[in-house]
Amino acid sequence: MESRRIWGLAAVGTLAGAFSGLFGVGGGTVIVPMLIALYGYGERLATGTSLAAIILIALLAAGMQGGLYGNVDLSTGLILVGPAILGVVAGTAIQQRIPEKTVSFIFALLLIGVAIEMVVT
Repeated sequence: MESRRIWGLAAVGTLAGAFSGLFGVGGGTVIVPMLIALYGYGERLATGTSLAAIILIALLAAGMQGGLYGNVDLSTGLILVGPAILGVVAGTAIQQRIPEKTVSFIFALLLIGVAIEMVVT
């Protein structure tokens, strides 16, 4: 892998890590769009790659938020796990059955909607 690509991906990872620590997001909102826009990844490959990276990013961010600052409600987090697993199975199955452009469009709408909601409230 060429050096420029490695440094670019390192920058994407750094940004995703910073967003994870600041806002609790990073994979879907940072890594996926950047892999698509900057590296020509398809939606499915970008999503899978992001999910692999976010495992360690999320563990470290949650550990720091909880361990250093007491900002983790572990009981609520554990309640969220079961339904989230069901959602992952359903979401992955759906993603594999619809065109990648449709997935990208729905994702873009979601990000726009969330952005508008955050500005308005």
